[in-house]
Amino acid sequence: MDYKETLLMPKTAFPMRGNLPNREPERQNEWEEQKIYEKVQERTKDRPLFVLHDGPPYANGDIHMGHALNKILKDFIVRFKSMSGYHAPYVPGWDTHGLPIETALTKSGKVKRKEMSVAQFRQLCEEYAHKQIARQREQFMRLGVRGDWWNPYITLDKGYEAGQIKVFGEMAKKGYIYKGKKPVYWSPSSESALAEAEIEYHDKRSPSIYVAFNVKDGKGVLAGDEKMVIWTTTPWTIPANLGIAVHPDLTYVVVSVQNQKFVVAEGLLETLVKELEWDAYEVTKSFKGTSLENVIAEHPIYKRDSLVMCGDHVTLDAGTGCVHTAPGHGEEDYIVGQKYGLDVLCPVDDKGYMTSEAPGFEGLFYDEANKPITEKLDELGALLKLSFITHSYAHDWRTKKPVIYRATAQWFASIEQFREQLLKAIEEVDWLPKWGETRLFNMVRDRGDWCISRQRAWGVPIPVFYGEDGEPIITDETIDHVANLFREHGSNIWFEWDTEQLLPEGFTSPHSPNGTFTREMDIMDVWFDSGSSHQAVLEEREELSRPADLYLEGSDQYRGWFNSSLSTAVAVTGKAPYKGVLSHGFALDGDGRKMSKSIGNVVIPNDVMKQLGADILRLWVASVDYQADVRVSDKILKQVSESYRKIRNTFRFLLGNLHDFDPNVHRLEYKQLKDVDLFMLVKLNEVIEKVTEAYEQYQFSTVYHTIHNFCTIELSSFYMDMAKDTLYIEHADHPARRAIQSVMYELLVTLTKLISPILPHTADEVWGHIPGVIEESVQLTDIPKAQTFDDVTELNAKWNLFMTVRDDVLKALEQARNEKKIGKSLTAAITLYADGKVHELLTSISNLEKLFIVSNVVIAKKGSEVPESAATFEEISVVVEAAEGQTCERCWVVSNTVGQSLAHPTLCLSCADTVSKYYTK
Repeated sequence: MDYKETLLMPKTAFPMRGNLPNREPERQNEWEEQKIYEKVQERTKDRPLFVLHDGPPYANGDIHMGHALNKILKDFIVRFKSMSGYHAPYVPGWDTHGLPIETALTKSGKVKRKEMSVAQFRQLCEEYAHKQIARQREQFMRLGVRGDWWNPYITLDKGYEAGQIKVFGEMAKKGYIYKGKKPVYWSPSSESALAEAEIEYHDKRSPSIYVAFNVKDGKGVLAGDEKMVIWTTTPWTIPANLGIAVHPDLTYVVVSVQNQKFVVAEGLLETLVKELEWDAYEVTKSFKGTSLENVIAEHPIYKRDSLVMCGDHVTLDAGTGCVHTAPGHGEEDYIVGQKYGLDVLCPVDDKGYMTSEAPGFEGLFYDEANKPITEKLDELGALLKLSFITHSYAHDWRTKKPVIYRATAQWFASIEQFREQLLKAIEEVDWLPKWGETRLFNMVRDRGDWCISRQRAWGVPIPVFYGEDGEPIITDETIDHVANLFREHGSNIWFEWDTEQLLPEGFTSPHSPNGTFTREMDIMDVWFDSGSSHQAVLEEREELSRPADLYLEGSDQYRGWFNSSLSTAVAVTGKAPYKGVLSHGFALDGDGRKMSKSIGNVVIPNDVMKQLGADILRLWVASVDYQADVRVSDKILKQVSESYRKIRNTFRFLLGNLHDFDPNVHRLEYKQLKDVDLFMLVKLNEVIEKVTEAYEQYQFSTVYHTIHNFCTIELSSFYMDMAKDTLYIEHADHPARRAIQSVMYELLVTLTKLISPILPHTADEVWGHIPGVIEESVQLTDIPKAQTFDDVTELNAKWNLFMTVRDDVLKALEQARNEKKIGKSLTAAITLYADGKVHELLTSISNLEKLFIVSNVVIAKKGSEVPESAATFEEISVVVEAAEGQTCERCWVVSNTVGQSLAHPTLCLSCADTVSKYYTK
C-alpha cells in the first residue's frame, strides 16, 4: 500500500509564485469589468463621508518614485477607510497649466509658436496635456490605485476654470486682489514672474563689492566729507540705487582712514577693518542710526541723490550696516522706499537686459553687466574692494536658471489683510508630522503678498477688464458672467473673442464713457489654479465636501499646494480647506542621494512593476518611515520581495490545508478549541487591534511589520509548523484537525482583509481561493473587529511562557544538530528539566511532542541530577538525544511501536489504526 495516498497533504490552485508583472494587469482588467470602484461606493454610500483630496500632479512625463510613493499612500488610506465604516470616494486630479507644457511644445520643433495665435497655441497645449494625463493615468492605475479614474478633476476643464474664477472674484470682492508695481521674483529665462513655490536654491558664484557713496548733505549730523559704505553681491543693481538704509537703533561710527572718512555700523567695524585692510584707522564720531535719517548721499555713477532711510530690516549679519537700496529690485528695498516716497526704478527688461534707464550699460544682460559696472565704480574711485563668493541663490525651478527681483506691474493677493485668519486656521488643523504646523505657520507669518499674475499664454486668464481711464473693472456682474462663459466654452475664448463679447450684455462703467473696454492678458499663477480646487472640486462635486478630511502630499507642498489652498480657502470661506494635513518625504537612492539621470541612480516605477510587480512597490511603501526621506534601490526591493514571498507562502499554506474544509459545515466554535488553537486566535486578535490602530494613525510600517512578523514567527515558525502532523496524519474529520482548520480559516480570512489595502492584487487573488466566501472581492468587505473571548489572561500567560520555553528547546535542538547528535528534529528525544511554574506548565500540556516537533518528550524536576550534556537556560535545561525505535513510514516519528501492527508493520500503532479505520477498503 502506498501510504502517501493516506496523507491529507495541502492542495491548492493558488500558485507559489506570484508572477505579479503578468497577473496584476489581468486582475486590474477584472476590476474594471466588475466596476469595483463603483461597487465599493454603492456598498458604503450610507456611511459617514471621508474625503482625501488628491493634490494634482503636473501632467507632463512618466511618473517617478515620488508620484508612486504619494499615490500608494493615498490608496492605503482610502482603501482602509472604505473597509472601516466610512464612505471614501477618491477623485484623482491633474494640474495642467503652466510653463513646462509650453516649453515641451516649443522645444519639440514641431510647433512654430511665433506663427500662430495665442488661442491656437493654447489649443495645442490642451491637447498635449490630455495626452500626458492618459499616459499618467495608465501608470497610476497600474500601481493598483483605486479611484474615479475616468471622471477625474483637471485644472483645464471648463467647470474647474469657472470655479477658479469664482474664487478670484470672491477674493477681489473682499478687497484682497490688487494691482501694483512691486518687485517680485522674475525669471529672465521664463520671461515671467514666479511665486515663492516656484523657487529653488542652488549655489552661485557672485561678485562681492564694497562701494563708497559720497555724502552730499550731512543734515548737521555729518560734515559732508564722509562716505557711506555699502556692500552688495549684485553690482548690476547699482544703477537702480535710490537710497541707503540704516537701522534706527544701531550705533554708527565715522572712521578716519588715510585722509578719508567712512560711515559704517560699529558692530561690523572689526570685520570691516580686516576685510578692507584698514591698517591704521581712528573712530572720530559715533551716533544712533536714527540721526542719519534723511542724510543725502550721492550715487557714485550718476551723481543723483541717494537718500539715507531708517529700516528695521538692517542687521549686523553681514555687510556694513548701510544697506544699498534699489526699490525696483528688492522687497525690503521697496517697502522702505515706499515709506520715504522713492520711485520704483527698474532698469532691467523682461529678458533680463539693462534698459536706457541704466545709461552706459544699456543692452547688457544683467549678469554680464556686473563686470563693467564694477570697473566703472573702480574708475570713479568708489570701489573699495572686489572679491567673489559662492552662496545659495534663488533659481527658477523649471529652467534651473537664476532669478532676479524685478519691479513690474503685477496682480497680487494681499496676504497681509487676512494673515491673522490664516494663522488661526493653521492652528485648527491636525498636522502629521506635528512640525508641519510650525513650518507652515512660520511661512505664512513671514510671507509677503502673493504675486498671482504670470506673463504666459497657457493658463487661466485673470478676469479683469479695463476702462478707457486704465482703471481695472472687477464686479460681481463681470465675474459671474466670465465664470458662466468659461463653464460653457472654456477659457480659450478670452483669447479668441473681442472684449465686448466677453462682457455682460449692455455693460456700462463710469471708467469707459464711450463704452470702450480692454482686458487683462496675463494669466494666473498655476498655484492659484490648484489652490482653487477646494471650490472647483470639493465644493462643486456632489460626492465630496469642503473641508476635506485630509490632504496628503510631499513635504515640499508646505510652500506649495498646502499654502496656496489655505490662502484661497481662508480668503473665501474664512476656514482651512482641510481638517488634517499629512506629509511625506522624498524618494532617494539606496545611498540616500537625490535621484538623478546624470548619476544613473533613478529607480523608475514602471520598470519595477515590469520586473517585480506593483504589490512589491506597495509593500516597499508600507515598509518605510515615509514621513522622512525614504530610500529605494534594487537591493532594497529584493529584500521587500523576500518579505512578500514569506507572506504569500503563509497564505498558500493556509489555503492548501483548507482544501477539504467547508466553514458552513466544519467550523468549530472557539469554546470547542484546544488551548493552543485558542491562543492563536487571541494572538490574531492582538494583530487586528494593532494593525487597525496603525492604519487609523497612518503608521503603515507598523501594519507591515505586525503582519509580516505574525506570518513568519507565530504562524510559519510555530503554529503552522506544529500543525502539520495533525493536518496531514489524522483522518479528515478528526476533532483536532477540524479545530486547527477552523483557526486557519479565521487566520486566512482576517489576514487577507488586513493586508488588502496594502497588497490589493494579492489579497484579491487569495480571496478567490478561500472556501465559503460570498463576496466577489475582498474590497467589498470590512476590516474585521477583534473578537471578545472569556477571560484569556491565564491562557495568555500560560502560552507566552510556553513560547519562551519553546525558544530554548529550539536552541538546544539546533545545537545538537550542529554537533551531529540528531538530524531533523523528529529524530530527537528530549528531556526537559524544570521546576516551579515552568514544570507546572509542561506537565499540564499534552502532545508536547507535536508542539516541539520531536519524537519523545520527558519532563523531569530540575532538582534531579542534570547531565553535563544538557543545554541550560534561565528557565529550563534540555538534554537532546537520538530517539529510540524505528521511523514510521507514514508520519516520520521515531517510535518503539513501529512493527507492532501485523497489517501495517512499517507504521507506528497510531498511523496503523488511522489507516485501518479510514483507508482500508
